[in-house]
Amino acid sequence: QVQLVESGGGLVQAGGSLRLSCTASGGTFSRNTIGWFRQGPGKEREFVAAIDRSGGSTVYSDSVRGRFTISRDSAKNTVYLQMNSLKPEDTAAYYCSAKYGSIGSRGGYDYWGQGTQVTVSS
Repeated sequence: QVQLVESGGGLVQAGGSLRLSCTASGGTFSRNTIGWFRQGPGKEREFVAAIDRSGGSTVYSDSVRGRFTISRDSAKNTVYLQMNSLKPEDTAAYYCSAKYGSIGSRGGYDYWGQGTQVTVSS
């Protein structure tokens, strides 16, 4: 059973940056593909980014590509989401998730954190 804990959310002005962290325990972190998702007010949950178990492959949604960077530190069992050039439309609860499947599919995530709130003011 994988447990995930997100941190790093907060309030930031448009154009600013935040770095989210997702720390895993209770499983085999090195075997997991890790994804970030978000759910804004009144919106459905959407895929943001993912990184494969080696850290060598990443994917991004069109809305964040070029602004967000996902990375992982296996020694710390942690995945990061560096968010730059933030926009008000990035306001959402951000969730990290884990699966044993490949990065090729945006679905199939079995484990979820509780989320961390990101609010971007205009």
